[in-house]
Amino acid sequence: MSRPLAEIRPTLSLAAPIIVGQVSQMLMGVTDSVMIGHAGTVPLAASAFGGNVFGVFYVVGIGLMLPVSIFVSRARGAGRPEECAEYLRHGMALAFCFGLLETLIMAGLSTQLGRFGQPAEVLAIVTPFFLLMAASITSVFVYLVLRQFAEAMGHPWVPMVIMLLGIALNAALNWVFIYGHLGAPALGLTGAGISTLVSRALGAAVIFWWLRRDPAVRAAWPRRWLGGWSRARFSEMLHVGLPAAGMLLFEASAFAFSSVMIGWLGSVPLAAHQITISCASLAFMFPLGLSMATGMRVSRAVGAGELDARRPIASGSLLLGLVIMGGFAGAFAVGGRIIAGWFVKDAVVIALAAQLFLVAALFQMVDGVQVIAAAALRAIMDVRVPAVITFVAYWVLALPLGYALGVRGPWGAPGVWVGIASGLAFAAVFLTVRFTRLTRST
Repeated sequence: MSRPLAEIRPTLSLAAPIIVGQVSQMLMGVTDSVMIGHAGTVPLAASAFGGNVFGVFYVVGIGLMLPVSIFVSRARGAGRPEECAEYLRHGMALAFCFGLLETLIMAGLSTQLGRFGQPAEVLAIVTPFFLLMAASITSVFVYLVLRQFAEAMGHPWVPMVIMLLGIALNAALNWVFIYGHLGAPALGLTGAGISTLVSRALGAAVIFWWLRRDPAVRAAWPRRWLGGWSRARFSEMLHVGLPAAGMLLFEASAFAFSSVMIGWLGSVPLAAHQITISCASLAFMFPLGLSMATGMRVSRAVGAGELDARRPIASGSLLLGLVIMGGFAGAFAVGGRIIAGWFVKDAVVIALAAQLFLVAALFQMVDGVQVIAAAALRAIMDVRVPAVITFVAYWVLALPLGYALGVRGPWGAPGVWVGIASGLAFAAVFLTVRFTRLTRST
């Protein structure tokens, strides 16, 4: 146990700015929810629906971009900066290709949103917001690649600052475009989409400009961006990225479809769900940032040939994740009603959100464990079996149980959340067991 405890400090040193950056990115959505919530319950419900559908495409991109941090960390551990540059260059190509593809798919999907069975008042205002979110996806992917490259090279602080500045810009633009200040029209939900699009595009441009000028990464910066592509390198990255995207997609789509099911129950349950899922997602950014640091450290250890460090690094991260998420579990259990009151004044929405916060408190720790274990497995190139585990957890267990309890059964929105909690627990147990078994010899 002493070595895992000793590994907590270096992991936390790398993870701290990553966590702040992840929290900052999520706060952009929370800021939108708070500011949209003051414009009414229906705009908040519409942002929940549009944002959750967008979230499915977003997490696919996260999975596809994750190989950048894994392979850059491994090349850095092996002392090969020229390979770091090539993985960055190929990662940027993937970001632009998949960003354009997903934008086109979402543009087509925007004409079919009525098929999701949402309330008419939600469908009446959601399309412009959804299209603006779709237009921002390429900027998101480019930023993800550049941020992961910077973090894998041991420079996580500037990306954190850029994200914080993006939050401030997004909030200021929300004030202008949602409510109609400084001579701008009051655009409501559409104004929030404009703010998000501008903030994300500027964030991607600023981090590229910084990295291009930073002498600390000059040896690992690409000498060219176009031409000389390696099919083998793309194949290597997609071998990790596609299963990783699948894992994240199974989880995110389960949450998104849960939102759809809750939307069948009405605007009030959907608004309460949006409040609670925004806060639960914000809490999730802590173990997610910790998992990214864990993956980088395990990957670098593999590149340096230090295989005996894999399990202590991951074990220390799991312990820290349990402590952090235990704190959030207590906060949600005790203060759920107060937190909900920060978003809306509707007493019915607040009462239902408080119930959902109690369920969220139950799954906080297993949610942290499953994301850290998954990152550790990716770092040792084990991706296919974990993808199967996550599919079973969310689509065989979580969604059917949530439907049975919440839609067909008497529990309503809390029943849907109980289903999701069960899937998270299943994933946490089996992913942790898988990593433990694969690293047993060291």
